[in-house]
Amino acid sequence: MASRSGIDANITNRLGADHQIIFLAVKAEFDTDTVRLWTGYDDLLINGETYTGAGTLISVSDIEDNMDVASSNASFVLSGMDETVLNLALSEDVQNRKITLFMGYLSGGANESAGEIVLFSGRMTNLTINDDPQGMSIAVNAENRLVDLNRPCNLRYTLASQQIINSADTGFKYVMAIQDKEIDWGRPSNTDTSENAGGGGGSNSDRRQTIRR
Repeated sequence: MASRSGIDANITNRLGADHQIIFLAVKAEFDTDTVRLWTGYDDLLINGETYTGAGTLISVSDIEDNMDVASSNASFVLSGMDETVLNLALSEDVQNRKITLFMGYLSGGANESAGEIVLFSGRMTNLTINDDPQGMSIAVNAENRLVDLNRPCNLRYTLASQQIINSADTGFKYVMAIQDKEIDWGRPSNTDTSENAGGGGGSNSDRRQTIRR
């Protein structure tokens, strides 16, 4: 893991240390709000954003990391969630919303992050609310962003598709006009052939010179 991208020298040194306090943090981006939780207590500041401590109430499935360019899924479970998280689970669309899992190190045992790396980045696929005698929990399943490599792209090299990406880009404005356009390349055009056939004069040598020009 020490050779993967996104790891600075500070994180590399901590990976080689004998004793470290490691935490996980989850960032789930819904349409109207973003939920930020971490496996500690009180608030923790990560990249200028405040993460609420969920302690042992949050659990994460095993994250696979290998040399293959392949998609691996992940699941997140939150038990004993507050009213805000529950309302989002009941009212928000979750499919294709971004979710990110960080692994970080606490500095000196305090609620201060000494550095983080991204363990998983993907999109939520479904959300399940479980209510049993032991309490209520929310399970979120997510798929890695690499899954897009197995999906066909519905965009085309046309102005209409480009307008979806950037409405101000007109780079494909003339694509439709040139699709059926006939371009004479290395041979005389039909007009030149008709003039020569009608006795317009000129030898074969003259015509070859005209083509070369």
